[in-house]
Amino acid sequence: MRTVIIGGTFNPVHIGHLMLAEEVRLQEGFERVVFIPSNRPAHKVVDGTTVDQRLEMLKRALVGYDVTLETCELARDGISYSIDTVRYLLEHYTLTDRPALVLGDDLFESFQTWKDAVELSRLAELLVAHRRYAHRLESPWPHRYLNNKLLEVSSTEVRQRVRAGMAWRPLVPAAVAQYIEEQHLYIETQHPQAESPRP
Repeated sequence: MRTVIIGGTFNPVHIGHLMLAEEVRLQEGFERVVFIPSNRPAHKVVDGTTVDQRLEMLKRALVGYDVTLETCELARDGISYSIDTVRYLLEHYTLTDRPALVLGDDLFESFQTWKDAVELSRLAELLVAHRRYAHRLESPWPHRYLNNKLLEVSSTEVRQRVRAGMAWRPLVPAAVAQYIEEQHLYIETQHPQAESPRP
């Protein structure tokens, strides 16, 4: 099956993540969209949640969507690297071609710093999504751009809005909003922990 990977900390998962998954499927014709929550990113700090809470929010968000939830990065523990995940999929999934890896243009800017970047670009097709820039970045790395809608929403903004008592519920799926309120997430920083890279 033609397979595409959408990875991240999903802290919390929001409507932009789900919109991206739909656009990838419709534009590129992928037969399998795989959401992979990271354990500990190399270039982020995960605040306000535990791994189990992030996973539960993602499970609730994906109900009704024809996607696959893969927890290999959580099972590996430690820092999450995309190269390890791509190798895992190549070994454990039936693929008709190289898996595609979606990365935001903000991360693509520093792709040369990712672990085993050369090998990663060989094993996976790099699909760049507009996240920060409306224009396309020049890069020596082989890649294709998605023609995705640039939604100005991020997990960081959702967390900040919850803490500040601002409007935030429409930015996440209803089931996720309910869980955030039930668990009193993001009211204050708890469980600090280095989060997953996509490097």
